[in-house]
Amino acid sequence: MRKVSYLSRGLADDAVQCQACEHFCAIEVGASGRCGVRRNIDGELHLVVYGEPIAAHVDPIEKKPLFHFLPGGSVFSIGTFGCNFRCSFCQNWQMSQTRDFDDQRHIGQPFEPQAIVDLCVRDDIPMIAYTYNEPTVFFEYTYDTARLAHERGIKNIYVSNGYMSEAALNRIEPYLDAINVDLKAFDDGFYREQCGARLAPVKRNIAHIAQNTDVWIEVTTLLIPGLNDSEAEIQAMVEWLVSVDPDIPWHISAFHPDYKMLDRPPTPHTSLMRAYELGRQAGLRYVYMGNVADSERGSTRCPGCGRLLVQRDWYRVREVWRHRGVCPHCEQSIAGVWS
Repeated sequence: MRKVSYLSRGLADDAVQCQACEHFCAIEVGASGRCGVRRNIDGELHLVVYGEPIAAHVDPIEKKPLFHFLPGGSVFSIGTFGCNFRCSFCQNWQMSQTRDFDDQRHIGQPFEPQAIVDLCVRDDIPMIAYTYNEPTVFFEYTYDTARLAHERGIKNIYVSNGYMSEAALNRIEPYLDAINVDLKAFDDGFYREQCGARLAPVKRNIAHIAQNTDVWIEVTTLLIPGLNDSEAEIQAMVEWLVSVDPDIPWHISAFHPDYKMLDRPPTPHTSLMRAYELGRQAGLRYVYMGNVADSERGSTRCPGCGRLLVQRDWYRVREVWRHRGVCPHCEQSIAGVWS
């Protein structure tokens, strides 16, 4: 299904510029942007995967990962083809890196925005996540769904690489409740070589969301041995995150070889531990380790007194905290959205 883009402008000779993300692709008639799903059809920019997700599942919110946003809740997750990054280590590459498909035919299951919201109301699912690939590239689909969901009191979540344009972020922000942003590295060379993008817009968007909106934000970094796991780079990253907001939860995830990056070993547990320690020492109040069996560093403790508040075993949650928003032991405020 197609939908005319909300974020574009005309150029000479029927070309169009997409304004959904920071690539600002100039697209000739018959061509598509870097994402593969925003195409110039007769001089008009269309999203060609509108209403046709290729993945739709009910997940635990912890899988996004979001640990300080309604823990233990269920979220209806959807994703399509396409991504504006070209990460050689992508772990959802079958969806995100697909470019060669016939948009004249159904490429996913028909699932229009109203049907998604109706399903969530019927099954009492309190949240919708736009995830699996990059939600910015299917912006119109996310926006239309989020507006309808917002009207019914259903929360909206982006799981994103953070490369959306300011126009896209400003437009979705009134209907967005939470976001997890991948901060893939703290080196522009890594972004250019491994992702085909730049670091600066991601930093700008993280800071803007954290400091100027009511959208709850958490950040994830996949540690790749020999590429983004040096102590100096991690130190610079965590110090910057603290300068933005020390209450931002930071998730450190373990890499495993996938897609085109098969020559790197899995992330050693010692590397995750060192990053965890650097984050805590820098002043981040909530640091978590993911993709590993370490329930201690996947659980939420009070940054004041250290008492256990939310215990997790992988994505399973056992809550031990009954006073949402405040530690019952020392009355320390606990950042997040708890009810």
